[in-house]
Amino acid sequence: MTLKLQMLGTGGAFAKSFFNNNALIIDEDFTLLLDCGVTAPMALHRLGQSFESVDAVLITHIHADHVGGLEELAFRMKMQYNRKIPLYIAEALVMPLWENTLRGGLYQEGSITSLNDVFDVRPLQPGTAVDISPGIRAELIQTRHIPGKDSFSIYFNDRIFYSADMIFDPELLNRLVNERGCEVILHECQLEGHGAVHTTLEELLSLPEHIRKQIYLMHYGDEMRSYEGRTDTMQFLEQQRIYEL
Repeated sequence: MTLKLQMLGTGGAFAKSFFNNNALIIDEDFTLLLDCGVTAPMALHRLGQSFESVDAVLITHIHADHVGGLEELAFRMKMQYNRKIPLYIAEALVMPLWENTLRGGLYQEGSITSLNDVFDVRPLQPGTAVDISPGIRAELIQTRHIPGKDSFSIYFNDRIFYSADMIFDPELLNRLVNERGCEVILHECQLEGHGAVHTTLEELLSLPEHIRKQIYLMHYGDEMRSYEGRTDTMQFLEQQRIYEL
């Protein structure tokens, strides 16, 4: 069975020419929303779609470009579509997501007092794969991003690595490819500057050739066009385009 990937956006947190780096993973008639940032509702609208077509959502970490659209998603599911959408999220992020991000906007006395009132919360543990649909199997891998903040990348179907925002981790990438049979790497990429909390293009270019050939770049800045042809065999993912994984 072939999964399909459609990037709702491919931009970094401060990009203005691209939507937030969020994606749809499509398995036959099942659609998983991977992160739901501030621009996710508009990005879906541009595709002629809405949250109604989403069957579940998976969150990697709680920065606004990855969770800023969850308030609208929750309200629409509760008020408009009358259903609780499954929310797959690391157990360590459940409380911070509610208390630090969503409570201020969603809380309604006697009606919405916790994340469970608007989502079918399905906590995940790193290193334990779960079946989200018949064709989508996901394993959280904890990766480093901001000191003191939990962030998790995803290993899909034992062959596709989807990075959250993360600092460069060549040991992880080597292990996934050489020991776990990873075939596709969808990796965030900071094109300019020092990679304090992100992986830079220069760092990705330092990887062995057989790994670079598997990498598609995302979560980039507005300067992306000037880097076309400068990324070796690595290709930029394009928003809205549908890819077969």
